[in-house]
Amino acid sequence: MSLPLSPSSPSSSSFPLAGLGWDAAWEAEFAPYAAQGLLPGRVVRVDRGRCDVMTADGIVHADTAFVTPHDPLRVICTGDWAAVEAAGNPRYVKAYLPRRTAFVRSTSSQRSEGQILAANVDHAIIAVSLAVELDLGRIERFLALAWESGAQPLVVLTKADLVPDPVSLSYLVQDVEAAAPGVQVLTVSSLTGEGTDVLAAVVADGTSVLLGISGAGKSTLANALLGADVMEVQATREVDGKGRHTTTTRNLLALPGGGVLIDTPGLRGVGLWDAETGVGQAFSEIEEYAAECRFHDCAHEAEPGCAVLDAVESGALPQRRLDSYRKLLRENQRIVAKTDARLRAEIRRDWRLKSAVGRANYAAKRGNHS
Repeated sequence: MSLPLSPSSPSSSSFPLAGLGWDAAWEAEFAPYAAQGLLPGRVVRVDRGRCDVMTADGIVHADTAFVTPHDPLRVICTGDWAAVEAAGNPRYVKAYLPRRTAFVRSTSSQRSEGQILAANVDHAIIAVSLAVELDLGRIERFLALAWESGAQPLVVLTKADLVPDPVSLSYLVQDVEAAAPGVQVLTVSSLTGEGTDVLAAVVADGTSVLLGISGAGKSTLANALLGADVMEVQATREVDGKGRHTTTTRNLLALPGGGVLIDTPGLRGVGLWDAETGVGQAFSEIEEYAAECRFHDCAHEAEPGCAVLDAVESGALPQRRLDSYRKLLRENQRIVAKTDARLRAEIRRDWRLKSAVGRANYAAKRGNHS
């Protein structure tokens, strides 16, 4: 059994790139760089202008000065496939290959910038602790970002041993499944081992990123998948289930059963970043209802022939889901508008039109009353 891949792993120098996801398509993409004498490798960690790149010859500690653009979405990231100098001191990353997928969120700063968390990911594992009350809205937010990234989402309910009653546990799973249409939901206990074999089988093919807030049990889950205590684990508070950030950087680790795992720090904020498509996929049933609305531009507020509102009225669609859908769409529109002048102008025109219609309706009502 191979050891987990890390910069300090004694066996990492012999770990083949195929085990990190290298394939014929990546090799073809890399051909121009190979002709320049550069080496391929996968970024396993990035920290303050430097990164650790796993190559066929082992870990290379490289400088990223040549791939540090002003656009924060184009900086090199854990999971990237990089072209590294074959020699030199320091050695430099000269370029990275076009990403197949990218998990991006908006920063918590006032600059409204996007932040890339992981690249070239196949599975987005959203860890949710059962030690605290479920926050379905937060799960939906993670799902929207995961769908937008191009990865396949997977919700993992951790600490299942804290819900010993199978009936109660089944209700919790049903609640999450209703908030995650088309997404597999697993219950896992790192303490008892429940569900870890199923999860290991899911992530054995491709690259997975582990996401969630602090205290969700990500590091414990990572250790269970790795079969070793590679990631430090800290206790969470009993009051709210939160803990300090155990993981402080994004690390790429090879799993002994196959596949690659990118562990991430606990996310305090999960802001959307140009994720309209992801929101639509996270609320796919609403999109399906919307296709049956009388008007193609129906806002699902008070329009006649609105199939979405009819679904709410009949109980087929929970009001909470529609409220969450509206909230995420509004948030995403605000984020995009901050960086898109044309969209800002469209929003202002739409607001003025609605205001004019509202004033006209109000005047008509006053006239009829008189």
